[in-house]
Amino acid sequence: MRERGGMGAEVENRRTAAGARRFLIDAAVLSAIGLLLGVLGPFGSETMPAPLKYAYWLTVILGGGLIGVGLDEALGRRLSPTWRRVIVVSVLMTPAVSLFVLVTAHLMLGQFVNFRGFVRLIWQVFVISLPIMAVHALVWRGPQVRVETRTVIEPPLPEAEAAFLRRLSARRRTARLIAVEAHDHYLRVHTEAGEELITLRFSDALAELARAHGYQVHRSWWIAADAIEAVRWRRGQGEARLANGVTAPVSRTYAPLLKAAGWLA
Repeated sequence: MRERGGMGAEVENRRTAAGARRFLIDAAVLSAIGLLLGVLGPFGSETMPAPLKYAYWLTVILGGGLIGVGLDEALGRRLSPTWRRVIVVSVLMTPAVSLFVLVTAHLMLGQFVNFRGFVRLIWQVFVISLPIMAVHALVWRGPQVRVETRTVIEPPLPEAEAAFLRRLSARRRTARLIAVEAHDHYLRVHTEAGEELITLRFSDALAELARAHGYQVHRSWWIAADAIEAVRWRRGQGEARLANGVTAPVSRTYAPLLKAAGWLA
């Protein structure tokens, strides 16, 4: 029981530390934006004394930005894609931030608090809130996750590759399959133990390898997923670098398969 309690406390401490780090990063980004607006002096603030101008923009951007960050954490994660979340959160945060700016202007600049001033601020606040939340979304955007679609939707069967490899000579029958390349009525089968030509139609080979873990990347090429080392796309053409130094062309027709699997941006 003590061990479980200790582990729970450790997890909670990590969460607290991660939350504090996230808050400090958000505050640093917002402060940088506040300083930038202090330099630019938008909405007539360029006439203000420099110390007051910087203090004002730091206060309203830091305070208003944290309102938006809190709203984004509470509601925004339910929305996707990112651009939709940014717009919705920016719209929802604008009234509260406008009120905060109005009160700040009253306390720091002596401006009157009234409904007309609040309405006038709505558009100004939204214009600033939108890019701030866009920057926030970019800062915390997660890395792209490489997802192999066939693995998620339908688990590959090792037997599918094994059945196809039984067509090869004994030396290559148990070798790792790398790619299958069509040559007229023949197939060039690339394995870790070398290449071999067999008599088989490419369409029949694709049917046999339908449950194997791989992709058709060209009208005459099929490649094994675990043999891919790199994929690049340049000027409308692509190529996949495979194990054993094999390079396979990637056509526009089949490029979306590799993009869905995370190999192409």
